[in-house]
This record gives sequence, C-alpha cells and structure tokens, in this order.
Amino acid sequence: MKLSNFNFNIAPERIAKYPAKYRDESRLMVMDRKTGDIKHYVFKELIHLLKEHDLLVVNNTKVFPARLYGNKEKTGAEIEVFLLRELSKEQRLWDVLVDPARKIRIGNKLYFGENDSLVAEVIDNTTSRGRTLRFLFDGSYESFKTTLFKLGEMPLPKWIRDKVENIDNERYQTIFAKHEGAVAVPAAGLHFSRELLKRLEIKGVERTEITLHMGIGHFRTVDVEDLSKHKMDSESVNISEESAHLINKTKSIENAKVVAVGITVLRAIETMVTTKKEINPFNGWTNKFIFPPYEFSIPDALITNFHLPFSTMLMSVTAFGGFDQVMHAYNVAQKEGYRFGLYGDAMLII
Repeated sequence: MKLSNFNFNIAPERIAKYPAKYRDESRLMVMDRKTGDIKHYVFKELIHLLKEHDLLVVNNTKVFPARLYGNKEKTGAEIEVFLLRELSKEQRLWDVLVDPARKIRIGNKLYFGENDSLVAEVIDNTTSRGRTLRFLFDGSYESFKTTLFKLGEMPLPKWIRDKVENIDNERYQTIFAKHEGAVAVPAAGLHFSRELLKRLEIKGVERTEITLHMGIGHFRTVDVEDLSKHKMDSESVNISEESAHLINKTKSIENAKVVAVGITVLRAIETMVTTKKEINPFNGWTNKFIFPPYEFSIPDALITNFHLPFSTMLMSVTAFGGFDQVMHAYNVAQKEGYRFGLYGDAMLII
C-alpha cells in the first residue's frame, strides 16, 4: 500500500468543530467486514449490537494541558511550547515542540504566566522543532506540576479550532481517563457515557482498561510514499495481567468478541501477541504501525472515528476493515452527513 492510496476529498464542513451535545448521541455507522454491508445507528444503540461475554477494551490515558504560551527573554517575542513528555522528574526536564522554532535556541530562557511565574531554559535541540527544556522552579514537585498545568491549555488540534473553549476541558477527555500522559485524546472512547456503560454492564458486556499515552506522532505527516518506511513515534503502553487474562479468556469463549475501542487499543493489544495468538502483559513502549495488508490476532471488532486523509489512523482502520470496504464506507459517510475527526461520529467494524 502506498501513501497516495489514502487520499480522499473531504468538505471542510464535514470536520467536526464541537462534540455532539451528549456523548452517546453521536452517530454510529456499522460495517460488516465480511460483506461490506452498512447500517446506521446512534451510538447509544451499541447496547443492541453487543452481547453477553463480549469485551470492550478501552484506553484509560488522560490528556494533560500540554500547550503553553509564553515569551522569550530580552525580545519578549511570543512563543508556543507544546509539552510532549517528562524526561526527568527531579531535574524538571521536558521534551517539547516549540514555535517559532528558528527563534528558540540553546541557552534561551522562556517565561510563562502573568508575572513570569514559571521560567524554562532551553538545554538541547532534538529535532527541527523539538527542544529539551529545564524548568527553573523553587518548590516541591507537586507545586511545580500544579503551576505548569495551570498555565497550560488542552492540546486541541488547531485544525479543529484555533481557540480552546471551556467545553474542551471536559469533552476532550474520555470518561475512562485516569493516568495522565497523553497529548491527544483516544477519540473512539469519547462516545461512551456513564449511562451507556452501566447498561452494557447490566447486559453482561465485559470491560477492561489498558493504557497507551497517545503522542503527537498520530498527527505527524507521513512523508514517504512507501508506508513500510514510515516510522511511528514510540508511545508508553501498560497492559496489566488482569487485562491480558480477560482478553485471552474472551478469545476462548465461542462467539464472544474482543472489541478494540480505538486505534491506540488496536496497536497496544497487537504489540505483545504470542505464537498461540494470545496476549501477554506488557509495560514498555510500542512504535507499532498497522497498515494493510495485516493479519490481526486479537481484536474481533473495532470502534473508531472517521479519520482524515493520509492519516495513520485511517491506514490502521483499512487494515482491519478492508481497504476497498472502508473507503467505500467513508464515501457513504460523507453523503450521509457523518462528522469526521476527533469530535466526529463513530464507526463500528464487525
């Protein structure tokens, strides 16, 4: 498969700027990957599409306020810093992206907050836009993190909206969010409400949680035509013994489905597969990139959003659902008025 295969025209108004009024009232397209048949639902009708002993595997990563605005020393030039991940708790070191990158060099000091309440020093260049910052802060680690996150805002991609609004503090986060570390939300999980989860639980649908801290790599431009040459950024993954056991147990039950909620889950559970097509507990890093053709070992169904052209998420969806069928479904979705992107509608592939 080539990069150019994943282009399609999408009208700008099809990209959702805001989430549905209620989480579980986004639309849901259901596609049968064996036949290509398509049906249309509302997400809360998922209760009728799953059965007892099916297992939802969700990502419980939590998005942190990763985007900061500040000023450069001496010139006072406005700068943007996008926190990627913490490198050293003790030294207050962070891996970041900066903008405008050409003006931010090693040795520069950056100031944040109304009274310059937080100062950082650039100590290394990592990529063209990447820098390592050391935050200079007198006080406990807890005080530092509180100050840092108060100054930050939710890292809503700017292709959704230029400005973050109050609604994003709640809705750019799943109800499963527990473990801080993501700079992008695992969007498929956004459609679940507490009421829907309770109804699924009463029906006997199982649920387990894994953690994959979604990084900026999901939105990086793929710049090679040959997809086998594309390298994904590594992301932190944790699959507990309990989760691995429940996934393997579900695989052993006749007609029970392991349902991956999102591409992050799809990648995580395909990272540590044994020759017996079982999953092992895992705590480490993955840079797994799934694109067609690919033979899946663990998931039987996938819940996902409608993704944008050339995205690695779209590539993974076509690997699961079949390229021609998924691209046809995307064409139908546009004609039927489905909303695309992180705040858009959902798709269930069975």
